[in-house]
Amino acid sequence: MSGFNKFLHSSIGNKFLVAITGLFLILFLIVHLLGNLLLLINEHPGEEFNAYSEVMGTNLLIKVVAWILYVSILAHTYKGISIWWKNRKARGNIKYAVKSSSDDTTWASRNMALLGTLIFFFIAIHMGQFWYWFKFTDMAEQMSHFEIVRETFQQPWVVIVYVLGCIALAWHLTHGFQSAFQTLGLRKGKYNKLIRGIGMAFSIVVPLLFALIPILMHLDIYPLPEFKVIPGQ
Repeated sequence: MSGFNKFLHSSIGNKFLVAITGLFLILFLIVHLLGNLLLLINEHPGEEFNAYSEVMGTNLLIKVVAWILYVSILAHTYKGISIWWKNRKARGNIKYAVKSSSDDTTWASRNMALLGTLIFFFIAIHMGQFWYWFKFTDMAEQMSHFEIVRETFQQPWVVIVYVLGCIALAWHLTHGFQSAFQTLGLRKGKYNKLIRGIGMAFSIVVPLLFALIPILMHLDIYPLPEFKVIPGQ
């Protein structure tokens, strides 16, 4: 156990933990997005989203996964900032006269701690607005989950905060997605371009869809119209 603890506190161990928790959070983003899209793409979005929320709040397995999620968010944030701080102390006040043009010196890669901190505060706001209301107040008894979400997104400042949070998430993912695979030794040879392409697509599409939800609900543009194929055409 002491050897395992020593590994987790080592530089390699820190990067490994950030990579593993990062990939888990990426998987969570996909699941969370699919659930949230019920707000926009169903004929009766309130009924579908309320049913989804009920399952998320009562299913035992999902509750266990939720606690793993909370721990992953804290571990990912703490270890990410820890890596940044150690690197900063190691560099001291040295300023590089010439910056490399490699992938590892993008703006996002140099500011992962800042972006991660912004995302963490955004998550705190998000959980304060929805998770806290659902779990620790009688708000859910007065209004359905769908109604709470709809009313929340009627506030312009909330929409702005969510859009800014999604922008920070997009920047964070442009480097974080590929970095996680690289840390685990999976970004090699012929898979390098594939992972890079998937990572860039993911970092654009997923945050964009998340940002569209509050915007469209604020503008009262939901559910989205269905496109039906007319027979014979």
